[in-house]
Amino acid sequence: MDKLTVSEIYASIQGESSYTGFPCVFVRLTGCPLRCRWCDTAHAFKGGKETTVDDVLAQVLEHNIQVVELTGGEPLAQEHTPALMQLLIDAGKTVLIETGGSEDISRLPAKAHVIMDIKCPGSKMHDRNLWSNIEVLKPTDEVKFVIADQADFDWAISVIHEFRLDEKCQILISPAFGLMDPKDLAELVVGTKLNIRMQLQIHKYIWNPKAKGV
Repeated sequence: MDKLTVSEIYASIQGESSYTGFPCVFVRLTGCPLRCRWCDTAHAFKGGKETTVDDVLAQVLEHNIQVVELTGGEPLAQEHTPALMQLLIDAGKTVLIETGGSEDISRLPAKAHVIMDIKCPGSKMHDRNLWSNIEVLKPTDEVKFVIADQADFDWAISVIHEFRLDEKCQILISPAFGLMDPKDLAELVVGTKLNIRMQLQIHKYIWNPKAKGV
């Protein structure tokens, strides 16, 4: 029977992406091959509980909330994540996946809403970007850049231009929490005149960002 190692399942408010502010059930899976400098979910690197895909589905459905996000860690580091997503889609849920961009997204269900990082140099993980993922992005997907400084921003803009990302899907630009002043990033975003969207992680302004599950 297909199984996943689950760190936690909980209901909260979606803190980022085009679904910001919506109630959402989060399925946080254990494990991640990356170690981003500002990672805020290191508690999901290890541990967790081995759970069947059917049991995870049942726990999610108990919340009776429309939007579901699979996150981590890195949810695509586990083999059976796409199977769970398809079951959730079949159950009528709006299914998001937040992925770090180092794993192949081509195996995801067609109706999945992908929120994919492209890691900037400030993360110290930019050499792990799987660039072939860009080829399979859908117009309904989102690409996120987390920005620590001017150099990260300039790098992100060059990537957007090189791959014409703003013509492929929605682009999200986020300040690295505690490292980049949102006001400074807002000025940079306005100055590009590109069709990109700045976002803040609103859950970190509502709850303690050091708290588990935020």
